[in-house]
Amino acid sequence: MKKIRIGTGAGYSGDRIEPAVELIEKGNLDYIIFECLAERTIAIAQKEKLKDKTKGYNPFLEERMLKVLKIAKEKNVKIITNMGAANPKAAMLKTAEIAKQLGIRNLKISAVYGDDISHNIDKYYDYEILENNKALKFLKDKIISSNVYMGCEGIVKALEECADIIITGRVADPSLVMGPLLYEFGWKQNDRNKIGQAVLAGHLLECAGQVTGGYFADPGYKEVPDLHLLGFPYIEIDENADFFITKVDGSGGIVSEQTCKEQLLYEIHNPHNYITPDASADFSKVQFKQLEKNKVKAFGASSHGKPDTLKVSVGYKDCFIGEGEISYGGTNAFNRAKLAADIIEKRLKLIKAEIEEYRVDFIGYNSLFRDIISNKITDLKFPEIRLRVSARTKDYKNARLIGNELEALYTNGPAGGSGVRTYTEEVVSICSIFIPKSEVKYIVDFMEV
Repeated sequence: MKKIRIGTGAGYSGDRIEPAVELIEKGNLDYIIFECLAERTIAIAQKEKLKDKTKGYNPFLEERMLKVLKIAKEKNVKIITNMGAANPKAAMLKTAEIAKQLGIRNLKISAVYGDDISHNIDKYYDYEILENNKALKFLKDKIISSNVYMGCEGIVKALEECADIIITGRVADPSLVMGPLLYEFGWKQNDRNKIGQAVLAGHLLECAGQVTGGYFADPGYKEVPDLHLLGFPYIEIDENADFFITKVDGSGGIVSEQTCKEQLLYEIHNPHNYITPDASADFSKVQFKQLEKNKVKAFGASSHGKPDTLKVSVGYKDCFIGEGEISYGGTNAFNRAKLAADIIEKRLKLIKAEIEEYRVDFIGYNSLFRDIISNKITDLKFPEIRLRVSARTKDYKNARLIGNELEALYTNGPAGGSGVRTYTEEVVSICSIFIPKSEVKYIVDFMEV
């Protein structure tokens, strides 16, 4: 029975590179995916592309390709990644340049795009924003990016054309795995269980080290060995969609029923109806079985079929954030930090700073849980405390006032303040709309080295 292996080389934009190299060297893989896009990531990439038309792809693309291209070619491992972000074509050109630099020949590189609908976003101004039920035209003067979550169709097409490296824009995370599975096994939408299993496989792999114990680790409660050497996962799957998930022998971390269950529930909203561009999956009957150490079988997923709409992530210029931090230590540290916070609040009112939202955190005491919980789990005696003050404003000038006032505490009291850091930045936020799937067309370009 035909079987293939797919591994994960990255689970977010800035992930480590060593586990990917380890997987390619030792995992006997057929494919490796690099999942490197988040909602805000691609909006930020669009800003970079506006400044420089040759940019807009993942900032670590060059570093990763330098490390993995040669060994992937030697091991005959195909690379599929969404590191193209806002500019897959430029990423393809850069990858080809790196391949030539490394002396690699007979390499076919593909760019898959069509997700960017910024050129006709005005067509959807009357569509409702998922997060606030307002019409999209409410944000029309602030929009900087509009990217559709595409499915795996473009990836399948690239594989049919014998691509070795496939670089996409905004495709859904599981689609990076769905693509090679549908290409290799020819599954159709009426193969409901197989399609569901394919989405499950992609979902378990998409965040890399999360399923091998990274986000699972909690010392004394959930122990994970050699976390500093955390290995990334791979699956072995056959034409019946039976698969197990594991990692390379000797790598750090664990693969267990528990780590798989945690990853299963990550970001799926509704286990009965996990909507992706390729299928609306049903994970409600999924089970995991430990076959041996660090090897878990996953089964029981199914599909309700393809959705009729696709999600669009719309990036827009939202606001400015001004913030500052300062530390107090020793006797009476908490009271001095509270006095400092009181001074800043009064000063901002005095100078008439225009602030939309304002927040004070005492890091180490209430920055996570706020006072209603924090007061119950501490005696309010601290050897050190770090004050953080932040505010949301409409412009840079008012945001900068936050840091200015906090920095002034150095000499204007209270006593013992140190380690001041201030930040002022423009915030790109994300909202979502849904558009008809029929209105989105993928494009596949190729070049050979």
